[in-house]
Amino acid sequence: MGANKNSIKIIGSGTDNYVQGYFVYDSKKSGSVTTSHLRFGPKPLLSTYLITEANFIACHNFSFLERMDILAAAAPGAVFLLNSPYGADEVWQHLPRKTQETILARKLQFYVIDGYSVAHDAGMGNRINTIMQTCFFAISGVLPRDEAIIQIKQAIKKTYGKRGDVVLQNYAAVDAALAHLHRVTVPEHVSATFDLLPMFPREAPSFVTNVLGEMAAGRGDLLPVSALPPGGTFPTGTAHWEKRNIAHEIPVWDTDLCIQCGKCVLVCPHAVIRAKVFDSTLLAAAPQTFKTAKPKWRDMENERYTLQVAPEDCTGCHLCVEICPAVSKTEPKRKALHMAPQAPLREAEVKNWTFFEALPSVDRNRLSHNQVKDIQLLDPLFEFSGACAGCGETPYIKLLTQLFGDRLFIANATGCSSIYGGSLPTTPYTVNKSGRGPTWSNSLFEDNAEFGLGIRLALDQQKEYAEVLLQAFASTLGGELVTAILTADQSTEVGIEAQRRRILLVRAKLARVDSPEARTLLTVADSLARKSVWLVGGDGWAYDIGFGGLDHVLGSGENVKVLVLDTETYSNTGGQMSKSTPRGAVAKFAAGGKLTAKKDLAMEAVSYGSVYVARVAMGGSDAQTIKAFQEAEAYDGPALIIAYSHCIAHGYDLAQGMEQQKKAVLSGYWPLMRYNPSLRAQGKNPFQLDSRPPSIPLKDYSYNEARYTMLARSHPDVAAKLLEEAQDDVDREWRVYSARAAVAGHSDPEAVLAAEPQKAPISSAATSAE
Repeated sequence: MGANKNSIKIIGSGTDNYVQGYFVYDSKKSGSVTTSHLRFGPKPLLSTYLITEANFIACHNFSFLERMDILAAAAPGAVFLLNSPYGADEVWQHLPRKTQETILARKLQFYVIDGYSVAHDAGMGNRINTIMQTCFFAISGVLPRDEAIIQIKQAIKKTYGKRGDVVLQNYAAVDAALAHLHRVTVPEHVSATFDLLPMFPREAPSFVTNVLGEMAAGRGDLLPVSALPPGGTFPTGTAHWEKRNIAHEIPVWDTDLCIQCGKCVLVCPHAVIRAKVFDSTLLAAAPQTFKTAKPKWRDMENERYTLQVAPEDCTGCHLCVEICPAVSKTEPKRKALHMAPQAPLREAEVKNWTFFEALPSVDRNRLSHNQVKDIQLLDPLFEFSGACAGCGETPYIKLLTQLFGDRLFIANATGCSSIYGGSLPTTPYTVNKSGRGPTWSNSLFEDNAEFGLGIRLALDQQKEYAEVLLQAFASTLGGELVTAILTADQSTEVGIEAQRRRILLVRAKLARVDSPEARTLLTVADSLARKSVWLVGGDGWAYDIGFGGLDHVLGSGENVKVLVLDTETYSNTGGQMSKSTPRGAVAKFAAGGKLTAKKDLAMEAVSYGSVYVARVAMGGSDAQTIKAFQEAEAYDGPALIIAYSHCIAHGYDLAQGMEQQKKAVLSGYWPLMRYNPSLRAQGKNPFQLDSRPPSIPLKDYSYNEARYTMLARSHPDVAAKLLEEAQDDVDREWRVYSARAAVAGHSDPEAVLAAEPQKAPISSAATSAE
């Protein structure tokens, strides 16, 4: 899309043509389908148009051909450009029948390029935008080829000029693109033995196939109102049916190297890599290529362990491979997971995934919910979202659903998490084998905290009402059952499950009672089981637009939990500065680098003294992250977790996202801490610092990201000054945090400050922007 916007600008400024661009987005984040409608010609364009008959069509992702009629708008004689892993001499046999028929019937000119190979050789990863743009100009003849190349490179310099090597990589890719562009000699006859696949598998429910499938195919506008559900209630778990196949490569498991630590499962943004332990007798029905290993758990030695990837749902982000600690002693570059091309593996791995899904889940009560190794065996109730490949937010949400999902109520502020969490046509929130899952609703940017507090108060009111009605039916239900429900210990999963069984017993007994009161109790009986209410949103909501409401909720004393997915910018709307943006970072509205320090939301919440507060970074310490989630949920009062979330807006390959989180912690920029008011009653310091003193300078963390380095290249003096000030911010914050953690029982701020340690010497190593 960015390259197409540049193409419009190049044509508009470099020729006498009038130009128009219009972009149609689907509901997913980066890596999904975006259709660019580009129009240009010698006559003025007097209105806005969508193109229904195109002279040039390009498909940048080969997998789109499998389920979409890409050539539906192709005019007779049009040009078709395809990014293909198959060369000009073999691509024809990999095209669906519908595509072949259109190419022949409309006499299309057909070109292919393996854009991913060109990008990889140029050091650009999977970024193929400028490569495909170069091919467009080379084929279309809108501009002379040499002039077009010059214009493209000027656009690259203007777009990426502050990112150093990125410019040179793009230049190299542009120069190499033409050498890899080939025209296909089109056969005279259709030869395909397969055709377009349905948007969703045929075994999907009829509503998913006939309604959501039409939306996913881009034909939602053609659906009659009668096809939509009354009241607007849509089913959950429908992302399960949406096989997008957007990954060029997927992870492959090496059973001999794997230590079964579960880190890959934990960090996977899309819940596409999962683990199970199961009875070995079930392997009798396993596909031939299904892999297993002996479990490395006590009391599970006689069972089998498997780690399985959903090949059609993976986004190919590489995070699982990068986080894997199991390295071959003989081949240091080889790990227990490695990436391999998806296409040759897909058919076998789809069968393996289908078998894997049918295997029973491990009993939750057999597992420790405080250990990464065991959490990999808990079913996620958030899966296959449309978040960006490598997203730093979704692993936290997935963890939330693994720990508390079947009793979870989420109030979601508008932002990235509401887009990938609840946009049509599919939803990633799903249910467990018992049919229970999270309750989710999206509110506005500015009032999500109040909205979530309302949910908490409503649930509490329902519970109180149910308890009153329950006591009124004591003679019918039995005093022992009523007393057990009213005094139930629901601090553990075992206790919650026992309460649910009691509620089922109540329902069974009340089914025989015909009275308004009995029917009313049936409607509110489920409120007697413990519920967990979480407010979820980004830093734009929590630090800025919704802060007043959030502050009100934290000061209310109510049992509400808050998860802030801190990307340090307004990610969903294009990367604008927020109060969470750190000093020296470049963002929209801070083009010269943000001049002020990042707001410390954690310490503002700590100032209440009655709010559980934690700062976590999964890449810095996954164990501390899990501990904070468990403590926050167990705390009887408001709790706030601020989670470091890497983002494409930071400007680096998100395959390194967890490593960058680790560096944020090691530099002292993101100190890991927990403030638990419950410890005060035990005579302990409620403020606990979970990370060690800074061991690397700030620049070793920050200068891995374009949001910092672009300023160092454009204004090195300003960058150096801001870096020095930012290092001072880190040192000052560390002194305050370490003092709070070291001094127990002090309520006098002067006493705390007097106990501060000396400034960390690491600051002297970070005073330049080189």
